[in-house]
Amino acid sequence: MADTLRDGAGASGRGTAARGRFRPLAGFVAGFIGVLVFHQAMLGLLHLAGLTAGQPWTLRPVPPLGIPAVLSAAFWGGVWGIALAAAERFFPRGAGYWLAAFLFGAVLPTLVAWFVVLPLKGMPAGNGWQPAGMLTGVLVNGAWGLGTAFILSRFSTGRRNLTKAV
Repeated sequence: MADTLRDGAGASGRGTAARGRFRPLAGFVAGFIGVLVFHQAMLGLLHLAGLTAGQPWTLRPVPPLGIPAVLSAAFWGGVWGIALAAAERFFPRGAGYWLAAFLFGAVLPTLVAWFVVLPLKGMPAGNGWQPAGMLTGVLVNGAWGLGTAFILSRFSTGRRNLTKAV
């Protein structure tokens, strides 16, 4: 940890070299995994608390291709992960990095879901303006943003540590 702080990395565990590069593949992988782990875990917690009828890790096929819902969500999480990877180099360091990652996930994918995806599926915009449904979107997507940023930071740390060992 002392080496990490000494070489210019912030609290996110990323050095300045990793911070300045756009890594679309890492973003996709981090976003995909972020849905499977963080997004779905938050959905599960909210379901257990009785705040949403949505269930995590569902294998129900979704149109038009009949892909299991969790894999469809993970794919779109990967696409959003590319966007997060492009934006995260502009996030502040330290605790602000984690707050920015949470807010990125809580705001951007949620607004697109409310005003683009749901109407395209014939559902009401804003999830029908039901407070519990709106809160669910913000929390599961915020958890995704936080988890995706954490995974991205691990990719960077591993690469930097590997080069130091050589």
